[in-house]
Amino acid sequence: TLLYTIKFEVAAMSLKNKVCLVTGASRGIGRGIALALGSEGATVYITGRTLEPSGRAPGSLSITAEEVTARGGLAVPVQCDHGVDEEVYQLFDRIKSDFGRIDLLVNNAFKGVHTIGKYAKTPFWEQGVDSWDDVMNVGLRCHFVASQCASKIMVEQKSGLIVNISSAGALLNFFTAPYGVGKAGLDKMSSMCGMELKKHNVAAVSLWPGLVQTEYIMSIKDTLKQNDTLPMDVSKGESVEYSGLAIVGLMNDKNLLQKSGKTMTTADLASEYGFKDVDGREHLSMRCLSKAVGIKYPTLGSFIPGFIKIPWSWIVAAVHKYY
Repeated sequence: TLLYTIKFEVAAMSLKNKVCLVTGASRGIGRGIALALGSEGATVYITGRTLEPSGRAPGSLSITAEEVTARGGLAVPVQCDHGVDEEVYQLFDRIKSDFGRIDLLVNNAFKGVHTIGKYAKTPFWEQGVDSWDDVMNVGLRCHFVASQCASKIMVEQKSGLIVNISSAGALLNFFTAPYGVGKAGLDKMSSMCGMELKKHNVAAVSLWPGLVQTEYIMSIKDTLKQNDTLPMDVSKGESVEYSGLAIVGLMNDKNLLQKSGKTMTTADLASEYGFKDVDGREHLSMRCLSKAVGIKYPTLGSFIPGFIKIPWSWIVAAVHKYY
């Protein structure tokens, strides 16, 4: 958008010569992030298990790579199962051999989407152990492994950013218990690793997108809208590139180290960096009082100014049940 262009016009193609890795980029948020990085001229390694279109699921690494290249970036598709450590080690060895550096790691790979859908209405004690394993193995453990590999390079070069794609499920109770535990663990990992890395001029953060219009979410949009507990209007959701715009902002932030170890939302970063979604829409942060009130009282919420935000400390205090 014009606002986004003005904000970063001083650094057109601001990520040219930057080497980035986005895991889980065949589709969804990972694909969107790769496109946003490519639009800024970055070299983007993209990983996933689907190299070529299969017909079983939309998207593939080859399609994402073509789109990134068309945007002005250099895409390097690498078929990689992030549940297999050796494949991850080989991936980072290749990046170091090719470029000798890595400037950005986006930990986005996630295996638990369909598992969550399968068990969303099942009590945790009746779920299969795959409910835990799918979320924790490729969704938390693999991000720790990738962060270790990236950090060894970033600490040596004394620069870099690790972004862990998390969600409000770390704080609020929705989907399944393992999903919430996995996202809470990811945020804690960002906090502790971010504090350690900050000493070496490297940053690590957690990023919470809002409701995102991924291919899967769009396929179940009617079900989500009719949900009795928490109806979701997908038409108001973020595009898959919105998170990517937030990450471009982080990469251009001269005060990035001050954010290391912190958890932030895409909408809050949009407000700080001055960008809108790719279609010109503005999204309210989950901390906006109008959004919180509007969930139950839409009319009342519409009268509350969007700039009034609830402090994080209040939200945490209201949610966590400490005795």
